[in-house]
Parts: sequence; C-alpha cells; structure tokens
Amino acid sequence: MKKTAVVTAGTAGIGLETALGLAAAGYAVTVVGRDPGRGARAVERVNTTGPAHPARFLSADLASLDGVRALADRIASEHAASGEPLNVLVNNVGAMFADRQDLDGVEASFVVNHLSPYLLTELLLPTLTASVPSRVVNVTSGAVGVAKRVFDSVEPPGGYYGFHWYGRAKLANLAYTLDLATRLDGTGVSVFAADPGGAATDMTNGTLADPKIVSPALRLMWPLVRRKFERSTSGPASVAARPSVVAATDASLTGRTGIVIGARATPVAPFRAATDPRIAEAVRRLSERHAPLAAV
Repeated sequence: MKKTAVVTAGTAGIGLETALGLAAAGYAVTVVGRDPGRGARAVERVNTTGPAHPARFLSADLASLDGVRALADRIASEHAASGEPLNVLVNNVGAMFADRQDLDGVEASFVVNHLSPYLLTELLLPTLTASVPSRVVNVTSGAVGVAKRVFDSVEPPGGYYGFHWYGRAKLANLAYTLDLATRLDGTGVSVFAADPGGAATDMTNGTLADPKIVSPALRLMWPLVRRKFERSTSGPASVAARPSVVAATDASLTGRTGIVIGARATPVAPFRAATDPRIAEAVRRLSERHAPLAAV
C-alpha cells in the first residue's frame, strides 16, 4: 500500500528538504503552506526528482487555529474516503517574531510554534492511529535553553523578547512531544522530536539582527552570541532536514518512541526541562484551554 506523509511549512527551507527526503524514501508527500505559488514551485521541485508518487500541495494558514482545524478535517476526510493510511506527520512549522504580535488574541510565537502543531496532531490522531505503524515528528530547537519555564499562562511575566519567547514555545512543544509519546506508547503511533541544528532560512535571515529579540541581560553579549548562532545557522537546509527525515523513516526507530533526533541525525538526550512532568501538565492545561479540539 502507498505510504503517505504530510509536511507543514514545506514550501521552502528545511520543510522542502524534508519533503524531498520523504519523497526519496518512497512516500507520497503532501506539502502544506500558505502561498499557492510557493506551493506549486515546491511540488514541481519534488516531482522533478522522479519520486515513486507525485507530491501535492495543500494551502492552509497554520497561524490560524481555525485554519489548522480546516486542514485537519480535509486530511482526515480524504484518508477516510480513499482508505489510504497517513504514515507520517512532520510538524515543521515555526516562526520567530522581533515584536510582539497577537493571533486570534493569543501571542503569535506560542500559536505558531506550539498550539498549531499541537492542534493538528491531536485532530489527526484518529487517522494516524488507524494507519499504524505511523509516526509524528515535531521539529524542536536549541533555543529551548533560553526559555522561561513557567506555563501558567501563554506569556510569562516581563517584557517581550522574541528569541526567548520562541524558545519557550518550542520548549512547550518539546514537553508536549515527550508527553504524547508516553500517552501513545503501545498504540503503534511513534512520536519523535527532531532538532535541525542550524540552517540559513527565512526565519533566521534578518530577525537576529534586532537586539530587541533578547532580554537586556543578554543584550550586551548579543553581538558575540549572535555571531556564534549565525555561524551555526549558516549550513544548508538539506543538512538541517536530515534529523526530520531520519525520525520519519529510519527503520532502526521502528517500535520506538519519545526520542529526540539531534542535529547529527542520531538520538540525543532530551533537554531536561522538557522531561519535567510538572511542565508537561502545565503545557497540557494551557494547550487545551487555548486550542480546544472543537472550535468554540
């Protein structure tokens, strides 16, 4: 039977390279993105490699929770109608904002980097469960190390600093990923996190130049930290996509779950805070409150 995969934010950068890797591994890939023009170009790029199955594009605004619900409904309905399995879901979407923004009344970084992939995964769990063995791959980031670890609300107290808020949202998603792996253990749905390390992408290009994205305590050192970070984010997206492709396809991971695939495309120890059950529980409550499975 045909193997299928969905890659969010798959029209460029790491997402497109992930789609190319999955197509090379024999998957029929659905690339999700907001821009139909970029989507058409991404599909053309995948299909020129001569994959076993042609790729396709689905348009969705992943910064909108209603858009995520509509996407999940379409994917679930199509798979139910065709009888084809959904073998892999790669939540590659991510964004960093220099200035605070709201999306539907919720801070944007938390929506895009956590609530959006959380909601899509939860809504597609029945389809993934009906398709076992299947895998969920959530893309994480080393920025979790600068995150405030308080999840009583979407935003921690204090001023807005984009790099830290991005890391905090990624920490929430990593804690959710590991918690979900425990929850689904034994079901046939394996759950992984993939850390791409660094690559020059639309998200990193330009954003890091604004010193306001870091707290005052780090700002004096930011030129040095930024240069080091930019050196680590100067590699090709094809290399940064390898952890996601390995997490999605590697046969040695069959039957395993709750593993972080690091930048060298091998398993690494998870960031310790993400394994704290208190953080996982706080993230779970926050997610259920701000991204209910049914629209309200």
